[in-house]
Amino acid sequence: MPRDAAVWPFDPSGTVPADNFSFDRQLRLRAAAEFSEVFAARRVLRGERFALHYRPSGKPYARLGLVIPKKQARAAVLRNAVKRQARELFRLRRAGLPPLDLVLRLARPLLKPGQSAATASLTDPQNRASWRAEIGTLFDQLRDQTQRNSQKLAS
Repeated sequence: MPRDAAVWPFDPSGTVPADNFSFDRQLRLRAAAEFSEVFAARRVLRGERFALHYRPSGKPYARLGLVIPKKQARAAVLRNAVKRQARELFRLRRAGLPPLDLVLRLARPLLKPGQSAATASLTDPQNRASWRAEIGTLFDQLRDQTQRNSQKLAS
């Protein structure tokens, strides 16, 4: 079934409206080369468990890539839950983010040593709230840092 032109969110000009809260293909990093370029820029903000790598994108909007390795989160349920939280926060905060390519990487295990995914409540609201808070803090730090840098350049 063809998509209705009025509903289809893709804009051929390549711009993504700030009030569009979807996570379209053009807002994602997809190719390995795109991820490599972000890691090669060596700009990173670190949290307790996550690292947010970034570089200027050359596009008028921010794009996000996720790296949630099996080594740090063994259960697929856990990896998918983290990805959902990260995508949700990116969608909600995208309008305030600078035009950068971002890669959110899980740098440390989410579960304590010896704790299995079966014994940990993966649906525990406290766990999800702590991941969400840390990811949100990293996005906010990035926004604030780039605003300070642009103010320094303007003065």
